[in-house]
Amino acid sequence: MTENISSAAFSDSKPHYELLDGLRGVAALLVVFYHIFEGFSFAGGGTLITTINHGYLAVDFFFILSGFVIGYAYDDRWKRNMTLKDFFKRRLIRLHPMIIMGAVIGIIAFFVQGGVKWDGTHVATSMAMLALLLTMFFIPACPGAGYDIRGNGEMFSLNGPSWSLFFEYIGNILYALFIHRLGNKALTVLVVLLGLALSWFALFDVVGYGMIGVGWTLDGMNFWGGMLRMLFPFTLGMLISRNFRPFKVRGAFWICSVVLTTVFCVPYIEGKSPVCLNGVFEMICIAIVFPILVCIGASGGTTYKHPANVCKFLGDISYPLYAVHYPVMYVFYSWLIENKLYTLEETWMVSAMVYFGSIALAYACLKFYDEPVRKWLGNKFVKSKPTV
Repeated sequence: MTENISSAAFSDSKPHYELLDGLRGVAALLVVFYHIFEGFSFAGGGTLITTINHGYLAVDFFFILSGFVIGYAYDDRWKRNMTLKDFFKRRLIRLHPMIIMGAVIGIIAFFVQGGVKWDGTHVATSMAMLALLLTMFFIPACPGAGYDIRGNGEMFSLNGPSWSLFFEYIGNILYALFIHRLGNKALTVLVVLLGLALSWFALFDVVGYGMIGVGWTLDGMNFWGGMLRMLFPFTLGMLISRNFRPFKVRGAFWICSVVLTTVFCVPYIEGKSPVCLNGVFEMICIAIVFPILVCIGASGGTTYKHPANVCKFLGDISYPLYAVHYPVMYVFYSWLIENKLYTLEETWMVSAMVYFGSIALAYACLKFYDEPVRKWLGNKFVKSKPTV
């Protein structure tokens, strides 16, 4: 743990777990890489995503990190000076500016593509503007609604990955209203029950995807799968934060980064009888591997300047990158489809431009928008108090 405060923090925040910030950044970088390969799959008519096959599990890693960090940062404040109003103000200031920016970039990308659905159907400008307004206020689209402007049932047509932030909001609300009041035993029971429910969902492939990549749409069981997918790692992270005791470990950041990359690159595991074998792998990652990585990351330290700077940069860039990269992917996907390109070998120069361009865009949003806006909002609406 370090006193080097991330840009994500308020002035009265506790010291950050610097390595966890860095690991969040590593996961965000891998998500962008995953979405590039998702584009090849999408352009090729829904073929299996290759190379970084399990990159979607980064979302589950984000949820467990979020639960750990929120439990660490806020659990002991409720007994002192934290109110519901103060908590919600802090979380809105932390999360919502980039949600708005993601929506704005999303509408620009949509019109760059020609303002049409994926099937080529023209979308009225009024519907696109309605989608922008609803996305800014974080109101999800119902599949088939007029403001489902891409026509594939995403909660947020302008910025697909916002679905996970929608569930993050739900998790924060439940934490503030209910979960933080639970004692350790009650929280343990809740985590076990949620783990069993998510295991049932993954092992018996309830939605029929052969994977736990659910939550992105309100259709069918997706919403409830998304709820379980958020609640289990989120509450598990909180339980770990309450009971965590650091231990000595060298090279924690590099160990965890290699393990994360390896896990995400494991090929899809075939077989659905008697249970979905890919679901077994997913649950091992979520319930065992990711908690271990969080504990290792929280125990490690950066005793040298350069690794510390790397972790801070990755931590700072992680949320903006996740929040704004996907509209760029929409334009990339459209280009792939138009030119019938399905592999990295055919597109590596453009893919590299998309990858590093997304990072540059996120950094620009961080420095010229997110940090100044959050600083202004924090000074105006949050009264900083020294930590005890």
